[in-house]
Amino acid sequence: MGTEVLAVENVAFRYAGVPVLRDVNLRVEAASTVAVTGANGSGKSTLLHLLAGVEQPAEGSVRRRAGCRLALLPQRTGDIDALPLTVAECVRIGRFRPRRRLNRDDRAAVTVIMERLDLAHLARRRLRELSGGQRQRALIAQTLVQAADVYVLDEPTVALDATSRRHVHDLLAERVRAGAAVVFASHDAADATLADRTVRLTGALGHSVGDAAVHHGP
Repeated sequence: MGTEVLAVENVAFRYAGVPVLRDVNLRVEAASTVAVTGANGSGKSTLLHLLAGVEQPAEGSVRRRAGCRLALLPQRTGDIDALPLTVAECVRIGRFRPRRRLNRDDRAAVTVIMERLDLAHLARRRLRELSGGQRQRALIAQTLVQAADVYVLDEPTVALDATSRRHVHDLLAERVRAGAAVVFASHDAADATLADRTVRLTGALGHSVGDAAVHHGP
């Protein structure tokens, strides 16, 4: 049994009074991978935002281990394209800390993750100049370059080709072997098979979601 890093107990969430999640329970342990699946509107992104503390539950609780460092990859929006960032600047954001300059270790981590995700040759390109898959890889790099205990990723492999997907899967597996927890939402059945556990959120758009069903992977 691993060390618990996140716990969701009897959580409910509503947008403008409309139920989105209801009575969700989940435990996330260190050195494990949890896939969150379900149809559009079933509350996958909402659950990830609750785990990350971006949203607060209407009922129930979300507990994080004391001192837990969490890195979040939200679904990409057009807002990122409006920022005058280069790929290298985007990735470096993942290593920024208040009142501290990037050091040699930070710069080395940025270099390695950019090479692993085939971004080094795009370092000086603006995000707005990239394809959708290239932008997604830059945002994944910004997330995975962080030294976190939990990585929460919303549809991380969307818009990626098969080679890039393998690179992302390899990087996530490395984080887990190093002791981190990974929680990701995906529509892709192949992604879900890589997880130790699968949480399927059920329900139709605009209706409350039933209990999260937890399935153990192979």
